[in-house]
Amino acid sequence: MNIFRKFAAFGSLAALGAAAAIGAPGEAQAQEKHKIFLSMSYIGNDWQAEAANMIKAMAAHSSMADKVDLQVQVAGPNAQRQIQQINAMVQAGADAIVVFPISPTALNSVVKNACDKGVLVFAYDAEITEPCAYNISIDQEEAGRVTAEWLVEQLNGEGDIVVVTGVPGTSVDTLRTQAAKEVFDQHPGINIVAEAVGMWSQAVARTEMSKILATRGWDDIDGLWMQVGCYTANAMQLEAGKTAEELLPCAGEGANGGRIQMLAAGTEVEGGDCPYCPMGAPRISYASPPYSGALALKKAVQALEGAEVEKRITLPLPVVTNETIKYCETGSWDEMAAGCNAFPPALVPNPGWFASIFSEETPEVGFQAALIGQPEM
Repeated sequence: MNIFRKFAAFGSLAALGAAAAIGAPGEAQAQEKHKIFLSMSYIGNDWQAEAANMIKAMAAHSSMADKVDLQVQVAGPNAQRQIQQINAMVQAGADAIVVFPISPTALNSVVKNACDKGVLVFAYDAEITEPCAYNISIDQEEAGRVTAEWLVEQLNGEGDIVVVTGVPGTSVDTLRTQAAKEVFDQHPGINIVAEAVGMWSQAVARTEMSKILATRGWDDIDGLWMQVGCYTANAMQLEAGKTAEELLPCAGEGANGGRIQMLAAGTEVEGGDCPYCPMGAPRISYASPPYSGALALKKAVQALEGAEVEKRITLPLPVVTNETIKYCETGSWDEMAAGCNAFPPALVPNPGWFASIFSEETPEVGFQAALIGQPEM
């Protein structure tokens, strides 16, 4: 409970008398829960839905269920609406707010106001620059740089490439794209011949690639840098008559469909029909891990209970290549701890589902948490 509200509540409860307190044990127990809000922004992609699943699973875990009253709101890709919702959360008595911020700076004033009222604000994946906020994410610049460097190496420093970015305005998209373009600029033989906004959505990536292909054929493209969409781009190439051996190198997201495509052709997997199948697709696959929101919730509870929590937590960047792809048989915790990073299509029917879900810091949430919102038992 917010410390400022505790003192006010204490005086009110004292006035009610001991008999009233004894007579309402359920109410007293409910008041002990931390009121935490989840503020989501754009939800039109698989990553956001999966991250929300893991946050809800963390709140439902046996170690959290008696401590957390989690309420969820969605602002969409609209910073002003997210500002209004955060103000309302503070007024509703929030002890902490876990947020995917649509902008790194637009929320600063409302976040500062929340902090001034004793509300803890934890941003996951995307960044808030207001100093009182906590930030938990990968190094987004590293993600853009590493993947761009891989693509340049695959093309021996020369080629025409297509760039598909993420959700505009977010720190995630801005930092990744800037870092990647800095790498491409260092290699005069690399030419960005088309660029599109992909919104971190396989469906949007298909639409945007279709527009590009209306004026430029696959044979006019040498490589792809896509924050989301490598799985779809590979599928589109196969639909256009290319063979698996002819697929373009693609630097992109950690969707399970793309990871399965990276497995050597002929690898036995449970379920899945091509293009959701092993084909040795040339890839580097990375992701903002969807567990970042669950970790933010966990850290928020720790901070509310008096623990020291770092203001900025940088998560390891999960990078998988054709040399390091490893198939999971069941998705068990032990199997993921041993390094598997691609899951059976039979268990994950949605190829856009993100596979980088394991962290030793969040044993409360695993495969079922990411898939359906159920915590580890």
